[in-house]
Amino acid sequence: HRFEAELLELVGEPGEPPEPEDIDAILREMMHADDAPAVSTYIEREATAAQVAEFMIHRSAYQLKEADPHSWALPRLWGAPKAAMVEIQADEYGGGRADQIHAALFARAMDAVGLDSSYGAYLDQIPGVTLATVNLMSLFGLHRRRRGAIVGHLALFEMTSSLPNRRYAAGLRRLGYGADATEFFDVHVVADAVHESIAAVDLAGGLARQDRRLAADIVWGARALLAVDGRWAHHVMSAWDEDRSSLSLLAVS
Repeated sequence: HRFEAELLELVGEPGEPPEPEDIDAILREMMHADDAPAVSTYIEREATAAQVAEFMIHRSAYQLKEADPHSWALPRLWGAPKAAMVEIQADEYGGGRADQIHAALFARAMDAVGLDSSYGAYLDQIPGVTLATVNLMSLFGLHRRRRGAIVGHLALFEMTSSLPNRRYAAGLRRLGYGADATEFFDVHVVADAVHESIAAVDLAGGLARQDRRLAADIVWGARALLAVDGRWAHHVMSAWDEDRSSLSLLAVS
């Protein structure tokens, strides 16, 4: 309840539902209106190996269980939106190949840069601003009343993923890492480019057409993603700009 109350304070109430046919355009406008610091650009051009390791520790809170919080929404959907989400999630789970499950690819990337890929290994070092990005998905995915929000979250997540992942892969290559470290990011460049239209038109737009009352929650879930992830990006870049760790100082010390 406290998390949700503070989220509403941060993002605001959902507001009036837009027209279902406007969902795609609204999400695409949000893609280009994001003014959070570009962590991916910094990693591509300037980040040290230690900073890249920090980045991967932050991301491990979600990437080592990638897709699971969004999959909680599947029993709460039906028809075309459900089919669209299944299409996206099937790719996230490797299309039936265990070695290609995206969480497994991220674990291999962590191993390749010398990190512990056990889930939760760095929990004491991951700050609340990072955990909030994962708890947001859990809140939306576990509550039927927030099914519109989890759809909006996933839609914008997929729509904004391809370019940053290309930059992350380039940064790893710049630092001399090989395919084991970059495969996770390279896979997302291709997969999320394909998912973009499915997520915006078939998933988010499809759910809004199916139940117009959920259109406001779809947009609100996307706004929540931008706000919470943006807060994380400001935290990380502020720390790196001051040449200090972005992880929990108490745990590090």
